[in-house]
Amino acid sequence: MELDWSTLHRLRAGFLAGAAGHRDYWQSPADLAQYDATFAQRIGWKWDFVLNDLQQLGWQPPAGAVLDWGCGSGVASRALLDHFGQSTTRELWLSDRSALAVQFATRRAREKYPELSVQPGLPAHADLLVISHVLTELSPAGIEELLQFASQATAVLWVEPGTYEASRQLISIRERLRATQASGQKLAKDECSPSSPVGSMPSATIGFNIVAPCPHQGRCGVLAPGCESHWCHQFAPPPEFVFADAFWTNFARTMEIDLRSLPLSYLVLDRRPGTPLPANAARILGRPEVFKPHVALLGCSRDGLIAGTVSRREDADGYRRLKKGKCPSLQVWERAGSQLKSWRPWDGESTA
Repeated sequence: MELDWSTLHRLRAGFLAGAAGHRDYWQSPADLAQYDATFAQRIGWKWDFVLNDLQQLGWQPPAGAVLDWGCGSGVASRALLDHFGQSTTRELWLSDRSALAVQFATRRAREKYPELSVQPGLPAHADLLVISHVLTELSPAGIEELLQFASQATAVLWVEPGTYEASRQLISIRERLRATQASGQKLAKDECSPSSPVGSMPSATIGFNIVAPCPHQGRCGVLAPGCESHWCHQFAPPPEFVFADAFWTNFARTMEIDLRSLPLSYLVLDRRPGTPLPANAARILGRPEVFKPHVALLGCSRDGLIAGTVSRREDADGYRRLKKGKCPSLQVWERAGSQLKSWRPWDGESTA
């Protein structure tokens, strides 16, 4: 595909300026084709990271209708179907404020999944709600509308940029929707980011279980006093082929984009019981910090945010792996103080 650089620069300028939510930025089907071949693929790599994580946890989509809300070019729902297949999906619904986007996403889905019922618009009920990169474009009223759909779903898959602001908003939504709220516990105002429009929302009694990224069902550890500088985010690895691919090399150079950097924040909710994790499970936040004597990690756990260090002297192999970025997001830690005596990816073992 021949890239239209003026279109791509215009689209990116709108995204970076935060002006995307003020108007429909798709001017033609060609805009969506350019976006789908480039920026949307990077979002798709983030979804691959999340969906691989869910497969590791043994999660499966609920049977029924899938709604891709704010679908854009439809990359999120296509990633979902590519990972889990179509056996449990009765129909796919695609909704967006842009009629051009809905038309594009519907055509692409019908071409790729000709045996699947693909419908534009909003269904009466969605069993699985798919949401991707929308918070930066929504008003408080828009978030309320979206959460109405969430309140009726069996499961919600939500991926956002890995920025501090987007993460804090998603945490606010997590606190509103998690299952402990169903017991009548009230959401204090300081449990939400003061800058988030979700922070002024009243408590809800939705009752979702937290599937990921959290290794626990309790209050988010990022909200604890003294953790104000932290946020929940991970980094998705791009496919290895992109670094030797002329198309992506040219795209990255021209658009001044670092292909290695794919920060994301995400939230997976489900009314069905999830896979219990070991008591010492930890989800890595951000990237490890590499120092000469050790690597420092920050993990989310049942005990809140916890620090872990891997000594170069005591664990040279682990130090080298972490330095190279080989750090699975979900781990099991054995600690002595902050020193990690053992750390390994969670492999589906029995819980503790």
